[in-house]
Amino acid sequence: MIERLREWFRRDQSFNQSESFTRLKTLESSLGFSIPAKDQSVFLQAIRHRSIVDNEQFESHETYERLEFLGDAVLDLIVTEILFEKYPTKNEGFLTKLRSKIVKGETLAIIADELQFSEALEVGERSSGQGIEFSKSVLADVYESVIAAIYISKGYDFTYNFVLSNVNNYLDFETLENTVDNYKSLLMEYFQSESASLPSYKVLAEEGPGHDKTFTVGVYFDEQKLGEGVGKSKKKAEQHAAKAAIKNLGFIKI
Repeated sequence: MIERLREWFRRDQSFNQSESFTRLKTLESSLGFSIPAKDQSVFLQAIRHRSIVDNEQFESHETYERLEFLGDAVLDLIVTEILFEKYPTKNEGFLTKLRSKIVKGETLAIIADELQFSEALEVGERSSGQGIEFSKSVLADVYESVIAAIYISKGYDFTYNFVLSNVNNYLDFETLENTVDNYKSLLMEYFQSESASLPSYKVLAEEGPGHDKTFTVGVYFDEQKLGEGVGKSKKKAEQHAAKAAIKNLGFIKI
């Protein structure tokens, strides 16, 4: 599979050689290893934001989005293996919850920020100067796409050790274990404990273009609004609404 992926990326790319060389050197400094010449195109794609399509120099499939898809799956497996080895006596529920905390966007953005991936990211001219490279969602996406590039170039074992080093250096497992991040689940458990019906969520507003929407969601119980949240996806907005509801209800401190 890896060889087929390598062959896919071994084709000429029409890019500015000088700028690409600088980006590769910046990325190499972040990664801590040299990128083989045969794999430079895949690493350049891994740091190419979708806004570059505006320049009509690249197609959408030549941005980091396809690699992000692969990197998400690779990262999920690696983190699963890391946790399986690190916590030999913990049950499936604990491992699943902790994995979700590590592979979620906010956590991956922390690692990507520590690795300074924003300095290597290539964005379109129209988007330059807007701070896209510092967006948490973009940093998380780039981390996944770079993981895919490392996997294609170096294989699974090397990628595993790279991710293991990242999580050990930049994350605090004890803090992650005790961090509450699934507020919807917590709110649901509260109402179940009270033998009450479950709260419902309603989209109150949608703003922005199709590719960059912002959602406002309210959480209700018996037609009474308990909280409201905003997010770049409905799921995130629901989590924020549930968090606001928990604060308003005051049954635990968060």
